[in-house]
Amino acid sequence: MAALTAGTSAPDFKLQTVDGKQFSLRDALAKGPAVAAFFKISCPVCQYAFPFLERIYEAHGGKNVTIVGVSQNEKKDTAGFMKEYGVTFPILLDDTKTYSVSNAYSLTNVPSIFWIGQDGEIEISSVGWDKKEIEEINRKAAEINGQGPQTIFTSNEQVPDHRPG
Repeated sequence: MAALTAGTSAPDFKLQTVDGKQFSLRDALAKGPAVAAFFKISCPVCQYAFPFLERIYEAHGGKNVTIVGVSQNEKKDTAGFMKEYGVTFPILLDDTKTYSVSNAYSLTNVPSIFWIGQDGEIEISSVGWDKKEIEEINRKAAEINGQGPQTIFTSNEQVPDHRPG
């Protein structure tokens, strides 16, 4: 389980994106809530989860909700992951020597996905794959944007309720 749970203040951070831009959590929260999804490219549960996060991003991200991934891998490998799994939302690069941001969030497993309210408080702390928590992130993103939740699981997909990270 993630050490940082709902009700905890999210540590502020600044990281570079894969495409060389600077990202600041504080700046993102000035516009609305944020979703930070930590991952490693070799993690099978991350590989499973990220296309569903992409669906949420396509439906709701970039409006009043910022969605970012935080990679624990080098830039070149991360770019390959993005291409292979169809990820278009911004991906940030944690320092692969110190993992300073991952450590600030006290990660023990990936994926670890956090919904961070505009006030900087973690409202959802999801470790591994949890279908209900992904649905809750989708619902909250829709609500913030004044929309109904979009369907992120199709009827022909066999989506498990939980997969440990």
